[in-house]
Amino acid sequence: MRILILVAHPDDEVLGMGGTILRHSQKGDLVKVVYFATGISSRRSTNYKNNATYEQEENSDIIQKEIQELQNDAKKSCKILGVKDMEFYDLPDNEMDSIPLLKVIKIVENEIKKSKPDRIYTHHYNDLNVDHRVLFNATLTACRPADDKIKELVTFEVPSSTEWNYPFRFNPNYFVNITRQLSSKVRAMNSYKNEIRNFPHPRSSESLKIIAKKWGSVSGNKAAEAFEIIRRIEY
Repeated sequence: MRILILVAHPDDEVLGMGGTILRHSQKGDLVKVVYFATGISSRRSTNYKNNATYEQEENSDIIQKEIQELQNDAKKSCKILGVKDMEFYDLPDNEMDSIPLLKVIKIVENEIKKSKPDRIYTHHYNDLNVDHRVLFNATLTACRPADDKIKELVTFEVPSSTEWNYPFRFNPNYFVNITRQLSSKVRAMNSYKNEIRNFPHPRSSESLKIIAKKWGSVSGNKAAEAFEIIRRIEY
């Protein structure tokens, strides 16, 4: 099976479906992860800290260095998850709604043309993060049943984003047992040394284990990841 994973920022892939990615790799599926935005610049400051003002700090060289470090962390994480094929774009972080949606659609269409995936995973449509929502809309458009016939379109949650979009909800209808992959998922997230947080933050190692156990209890497993199938077509 050919798997294409479309995420807005480095670390979204691990948070949303790190265990499932490893399962695909272990099965011998061809997996590609595509990162659309930098994941750094919206903080408007260096040293990975958030700045409450909109103006960017002067030292853009340091921010570019931090973007490169984040991409290197993504490569380390993907190695743990068995992923060898990655692509990085440089769309504006947390400002993907500021560029034409058509531009994002064309990137997705090009990645589909190159990968010819059987299944695409991407962000959930009810996510708080604007980049996540833009990428979902672009992916849904690019996956319309036309020339490139995508059999399955599946969405995942991102802890620290999806669950904060009150009053909307993530309503999964597909669960993957990651009991054997959970420790590797946590290790892959720890590769993002500047993105991992301390408990009770949702991006902490302990929170990821709790979330996995929650979905495990829903689906009859010790640990699981949850998804919502948007469309599945038998051609």
